[in-house]
Amino acid sequence: MPFGIPDAAPFRRRRPLPARRTVAGALAATLAGGLLALAPATTAHAAPTLLSQGKTATASSVEGPAFTASAAVDGNLTGTRWASAWQDAQWLQVDLGRSATLSHAVLTWEAAYGRSYQIQASENGTDWRTVTSVTAGDGGTDDVTLSGTGRYIRMNGLTRATGYGFSLWEFQVYGSTDGTGPTLPGGGDLGPNVHVFDPSTPGIQARLDEVFRQQESAQFGSGRHAFLFKPGTYNGLNAQIGFYTQIAGLGLRPGDTTINGDVTVDAGWFNGNATQNFWRGAEGLTLNPVNGTDRWAVSQASSFRRMHVKGGLNLAPNGYGWASGGYIADSKVDGQIGNYSQQQWYTRDSSIGGWSNSVWNQTFSGVEGAPATSFPEPRYTTLDTTPISREKPYLYLDGNEYKVFAPARRVNARGTTWANGSPQGQSIPLHQFYVVKPGATAATINQALDQGLHLLFTPGVYHVDQTINVNRANTIVLGLGLATIIPDNGVTAMRVADVDGVRLAGFLIDAGPVNSPTLLEIGPQGAAADHAANPTTVQDVYIRVGGAGAGKATTSVVVNSDDTIIDHTWVWRADHGEGVGWETNRADYGVRVNGDDVLATGLFVEHFNKYDVEWYGERGRTIFYQNEKAYDAPNQAAIQNGTTKGYAAYRVDDSVNTHEAWGLGSYCNYNVDPSIRQDHGFKAPVKPGVRFHSLLVVSLGGMGHYNHVINDTGASTVPAGTSTVPSTVVSFP
Repeated sequence: MPFGIPDAAPFRRRRPLPARRTVAGALAATLAGGLLALAPATTAHAAPTLLSQGKTATASSVEGPAFTASAAVDGNLTGTRWASAWQDAQWLQVDLGRSATLSHAVLTWEAAYGRSYQIQASENGTDWRTVTSVTAGDGGTDDVTLSGTGRYIRMNGLTRATGYGFSLWEFQVYGSTDGTGPTLPGGGDLGPNVHVFDPSTPGIQARLDEVFRQQESAQFGSGRHAFLFKPGTYNGLNAQIGFYTQIAGLGLRPGDTTINGDVTVDAGWFNGNATQNFWRGAEGLTLNPVNGTDRWAVSQASSFRRMHVKGGLNLAPNGYGWASGGYIADSKVDGQIGNYSQQQWYTRDSSIGGWSNSVWNQTFSGVEGAPATSFPEPRYTTLDTTPISREKPYLYLDGNEYKVFAPARRVNARGTTWANGSPQGQSIPLHQFYVVKPGATAATINQALDQGLHLLFTPGVYHVDQTINVNRANTIVLGLGLATIIPDNGVTAMRVADVDGVRLAGFLIDAGPVNSPTLLEIGPQGAAADHAANPTTVQDVYIRVGGAGAGKATTSVVVNSDDTIIDHTWVWRADHGEGVGWETNRADYGVRVNGDDVLATGLFVEHFNKYDVEWYGERGRTIFYQNEKAYDAPNQAAIQNGTTKGYAAYRVDDSVNTHEAWGLGSYCNYNVDPSIRQDHGFKAPVKPGVRFHSLLVVSLGGMGHYNHVINDTGASTVPAGTSTVPSTVVSFP
């Protein structure tokens, strides 16, 4: 889809068809015959190297969950296979990991074979050249000669021989690589900005205090830090957490690491106002707060995961100034959570002793002890369970060995993953990760991925002059200490292939001064594979355009892959800091969802020049959404959307038949021109399958106003004047 053209319809596709009930009998053992002149003759090959086996494979479609693209490159010659939808013009593609000199390809067809097809090669997966054409295939096994070079090899099926689709037991590509460059090692030390403590480490409090002095007000600084506590008990600590600072226990369970003390976020640096306490996190610890209640006064991009607070939790700063957070998941708070001045909050799959009050939008899913839904007053929206969840991967110590734990997927989750002992999931040793340290290049990072390594970004700022390509299923990309990736020269920072189970977590993408068409892409345009059993997850991945300096990006995040889970993100076009202005940090669109069955749990998207969120995929769901429209719109004309005043904060395309969302808020603060009007905060087709619950819009101090909440439904905020009173809609339609 051409970015920057708001009304262009994205590429659409149907869900894969169900698998056939039967499999055809034995394959013919003879080579395919009857090829016309364009088809190369069968040739004997001396000691070729098989390059494709086990590499990342994608396809235009799959017939069903059992017939994924990877089944055609797994080496199981007659046990597993790829099968496409039952129509012509289908393709199967394999990424060899690096450019290779091609020798030949062997295609072992199931009974549903290709009558005519091409073998194509590409260096970038976009620009293809045909290296072989077959026009009269008769099934069985085709051994075809190839020439030239390519990293990506594709069987481009043109016409089927049967009424079924194209079906390959195995697609084998042979050739040679030049072997340029040494093999990168996995594992290693975690770099100078990861501070690892055990209970006997001297001077822990002094080190915590030293880093806090550096980071307390460094909102757009370059410092990045992670404090990691080995299992054990730590007494008398007060860990004050500033910008770009992560504190975490290194146990498998929160109970493995106990701090008799506090993990504190307050807002003294900003005169008691916590609305800019961004970019920090706490996870994997048990706290016994000194005075019985821990203070965690944060706003966006600040996560609280796998925490056990043996007491209460106060979400407001000292003096109860404003706060604009936040997010809790997989945590237990024995006492009451004091919401106080928090404008909005989302809590997922946790256990709490109670909740004190509401301001605008407090949403819960899968939370034991959560208040019942009472929206619009008090403004609680509660789901008994979370439909699908999978917790963020995390670093831990197994004895003296570092590993990363990848928690298992849960359906209809409620409560923590660790309430009954060890959580379910998979442990991956650190030697299977490339430990990325400041100075690493994008080429080196991609080489590590090509080798089959996962990525662990240590705290730092990383400039990349080419896209980081995550092409292998089940790859983990995990950041420590809010590691930050900045794309240079207008490239897309990161792309994920249409493969199963990729996990992105714990890093910030910061737009560069040259406009990027996108910053993060999940799946290519037209992605069609079914990932319901093993989705890609995006967790504590934050996007920033401007603030730390001039930055531009047409669309920040594009989700093309089906079944993706976005679990806590803040996608932010900066309203303050350096490089901020209506055109200076131009960013038209925040998040665009093209994939089907995408779930967002904890979606924060703010200040984009046009639409903040656009949803084109079917059966999308959002649980909690927070938005502010762009403060700096110069006048009404700058945001005029045809005959509509303003661009909706969250728009579901008219083509969508099924969509559901809970707990959504949009706020306006048009401080350049307070006369600006928004026709509505939300826009959606009026269809039985499109449903919204607990919606609100609010004018902040009368700086601009909304005429309606969603479409033409909901009262205007104009009568509220400057009193900052929300207009609410309990359900729509």
